[in-house]
Amino acid sequence: MRNLTEISLKNRALIWYFILVTAIGGIFFYFKLGRMEDPNFTINQMIVTAAWPGASAKQMEEQVTDKLESKFRDIPGVKQVDSTTRAGTTYVYVTLRDDVDRSAIRDTWRDVRNFGRDLERELPNGVYGPYYNDRFDDVFGSIYALTGDGYSMEEMRQQAERIRRRLATINKVQKVQLLGVQTEKVYVEIESAKLAELGISPAVLADALKTQNEMTPAGMIETSSDNVYLRYSGSFDDIDAIRRTPVSANGKTFFLGDIATVERRYADPADTAMYYNGEPAIGIAVSMETGGNIITLGDELKKHMEAIQSEMTAGLEIHQVSDQPAVVTESIDDFVSTLREAVIIVLAVSFMSLGIRTGMVVAGCIPLVLAAVFCGMYIFGIDLHKVSLGALIISLGLLVDDAIIAVEQMSVQLEKGHDRFEAACYAFRATAKPMLTGTLITCAGFIPVSFSDGMAAEFCGTLFPVIGMALVISWVVSVMVAPLFGFYLIKPAPGAGEHDPYQSRFYAVFRKVLCWFLDHKKIVLTSTAAIFAASIGMMGLIKEEFFPPSVRPEILIKLELPEGASKKASAETASRFAKFLEEHADEIENYTYYVGEGCPRFVLTVDPELPADNLSQFVVVAKDPKNRDALMEKIRSQLADSFPEVRTNVTVLQTGPPADYPVMLGISGYDEEKVRQIATQVTDRLIQDSNNYDVSMDWNEKAKVLHLDFDQAKLRQLGLSPQVVAQTAYTEISGASAAQFYAGDRTISVDLRLREADRSDLSRIKELPIYSAGGYVPLEQLAKISFAAEDGLIKRENMLPTITVQANIKEGTANDATVKAFESVKDIRENLPFGYQIKMKGAQADSDDSMKYLLVPLPAMIFIIMTLLMFQLRSGKDMLLTLLTAPLGIIGVAFGMLLLDQAMGFVAILGVLALSGMIIRNSVILIDQIQKHLAAGEAPWDAIIDSAVLRFRPIMLTAAAAILGMLPLMTSTFWGPMAVAIASGLLAATILTLLVLPVMYAAAYGISR
Repeated sequence: MRNLTEISLKNRALIWYFILVTAIGGIFFYFKLGRMEDPNFTINQMIVTAAWPGASAKQMEEQVTDKLESKFRDIPGVKQVDSTTRAGTTYVYVTLRDDVDRSAIRDTWRDVRNFGRDLERELPNGVYGPYYNDRFDDVFGSIYALTGDGYSMEEMRQQAERIRRRLATINKVQKVQLLGVQTEKVYVEIESAKLAELGISPAVLADALKTQNEMTPAGMIETSSDNVYLRYSGSFDDIDAIRRTPVSANGKTFFLGDIATVERRYADPADTAMYYNGEPAIGIAVSMETGGNIITLGDELKKHMEAIQSEMTAGLEIHQVSDQPAVVTESIDDFVSTLREAVIIVLAVSFMSLGIRTGMVVAGCIPLVLAAVFCGMYIFGIDLHKVSLGALIISLGLLVDDAIIAVEQMSVQLEKGHDRFEAACYAFRATAKPMLTGTLITCAGFIPVSFSDGMAAEFCGTLFPVIGMALVISWVVSVMVAPLFGFYLIKPAPGAGEHDPYQSRFYAVFRKVLCWFLDHKKIVLTSTAAIFAASIGMMGLIKEEFFPPSVRPEILIKLELPEGASKKASAETASRFAKFLEEHADEIENYTYYVGEGCPRFVLTVDPELPADNLSQFVVVAKDPKNRDALMEKIRSQLADSFPEVRTNVTVLQTGPPADYPVMLGISGYDEEKVRQIATQVTDRLIQDSNNYDVSMDWNEKAKVLHLDFDQAKLRQLGLSPQVVAQTAYTEISGASAAQFYAGDRTISVDLRLREADRSDLSRIKELPIYSAGGYVPLEQLAKISFAAEDGLIKRENMLPTITVQANIKEGTANDATVKAFESVKDIRENLPFGYQIKMKGAQADSDDSMKYLLVPLPAMIFIIMTLLMFQLRSGKDMLLTLLTAPLGIIGVAFGMLLLDQAMGFVAILGVLALSGMIIRNSVILIDQIQKHLAAGEAPWDAIIDSAVLRFRPIMLTAAAAILGMLPLMTSTFWGPMAVAIASGLLAATILTLLVLPVMYAAAYGISR
């Protein structure tokens, strides 16, 4: 390898030019980088929906859901097909395998559509769909609520629509969606007694409305110069026109308004609704294009919203519900502050250990490396977010290692009397190659996270490129820039060359300690093995947590009434709970709730809830994030005391892949009733654990139905069929669309039905008038009416009915609690019939999958490290000795994690894998030094001791920089476990490298005093 330091010093003007260009480029590209809260990760999931009005959940499952699932299972790349089926609707989730390439996902979704179209002819008549949603992962980071005192929902919608169109023109805005919009309808309601009295069929009224307003072309006349269209009057211009619709019956003609009430109002039952601080609102949700800068977009949105607010009439107000740009700004500011602290710590280590001038060399290398990394991040499209910023902080403690080693060696040569040019060039000859090998080995430690599959690995995927760039660039800087800085800044100390720097009192003590270790090889190696074995056992005592909860102030509250509950009941329940929140307004920044559906995905780690009449969801933003947990406890207490009939779940946002509950066990099998029985046993077992609370099944309840057992003989006698009777009942109770009314940009359905008193009282359903050739007949004369119960909800996973038993926990982690719950039902699992299973779900299942994926590239990582070691050491025995030091970090990891009460999760495991590369790096430097001493003809015993003495300071300095550089990250919820694992593991391993590795080397080669 050519001496790059010599090249640098001989071409100083050129190197200074590139330093200046890199610095300017880094500053420029830093402000060009995209900014996000979390990195993008692919949600390999599509939702397919279908509707079959009138069908029960069981009929939907058998005739629609099952056929869709069977078809989609045949698509290559599909991992799992799940479904949620309710009366009249089904939602099928198609999830792809994690190893499906991102570029192939859109092609797979096209296959899903094609397979679905092939199936349409096999579905029953009357089925609508399937419909496909492959944009399930859209994140609406900026959400606004439009409220209006004294304004109708339609007036607010009109204003919101104008805002939507204006925001859609902003650069980098991908989608603007309105939430809580209430559908308007024109209801034509008639008394059942009036229908019977007049003897008018509902079909006659519907035909009168349809023929009066149906859009029909009247023709066009082509003249010699123009096309002249014929337009006609008579269509509905207003509600009065509908009331004046002529109806002919029994030889008489009268207006519709004479026999029925005609009103324009909101749909009943109501659509899904949104409320802001208890007031009805229209939501405006904005999503950003991939690669955009959320902070820049936030500034644009703020500017536009301020202008819009100033133009609106009094009473209309725009409120910020979700402000991801502000969250990202705060997050990046916190990380920059952490980065600044880490820089100060690393510089302090450099100045205190190397002196002012030598420390200034290291200090000058740090911003240059960071500037070059920012250039690389921009080129490779890596945004600034939680993971990339964390990677920068982690790399900060590592990127100074090479510079410290280089300038330390240069300083030593200057102390020995060499001139600055020769000292710098000698540092390259002595350290460049082992430093490069060590750098590449450290980079290799991050290979598993970059080349494994799975959502978690994708989430943390920028660790490898960012840290890899930082370390490789730091090596280049250490051999070409650091010597240049040192040439100008480091001066020989007075009396240089007159004394040996390694003969100080400190090194004399170190020599004695090392000699004792070498003289007592058996004791040292046996003790090390025993401590290592103990640390392996201690690893089982460390709590496990896949990803920690977020520290954001949002609290998510889900309220579920029993299956079959109406949306009206959900709205009333939500309103009651909102009053409680109003009593704690001093602790709450704002709250939003949604009735009939869940909140939109305002963070990538939020899974939107499917629409359901019995559902409402609150998003409460605490004023002080530090008091968030205390507010949660008040909320839980209130829900338990005042809402016992409601199934509730109070959670916070997750920092990784989301899970609904900490404890989730899935019970699957062929027969729904058998699955219910097993799920009941599992539920009872989980209730016995006092640490679990809110133990429930995600579906089990029956929904109430009225069953009509038709008298077929009487139906035939009256010329009726069950379908005709059902259609009449549907028209009279729910309302059937008879025509359309056009108002501005709205197409409003004109629905015909009975008045509320005749259709809302269950006791009067028997009096429902059914029109026949002989006039109206009460429903009770055509059918036996009885109350019954049926499945209102059926969930399946991979075509099997699956009930999830779920629970919250009082203390501990989700992973540990799930494993404990799984073990508690061991006897139930061992006695399950064939075809039935109980499996772990949620965070623990995701953790197991991620670990499985993480282990796949591990052999490649080991092979690369071994290959690099062989190139450097050229000895199989030395290579194995170096590898054996990697597990020694487990000793420090076990003690550090337990002492600081940190959880072993996905990020911490990444830290342990990366730690192995850092440890091997130090071992390479030491073994390489021993080889050089032996090659110089030194006695093996002296070579071991002199090498350890010679490499003591650079190894300890680089380790101290890495360890202390982790201190600011230890307070981070997300990065804390990794920082503790790396710092504690590296501390223990560094000491063992300097004391135990020489003993291992001496034992391997039979070297004695």
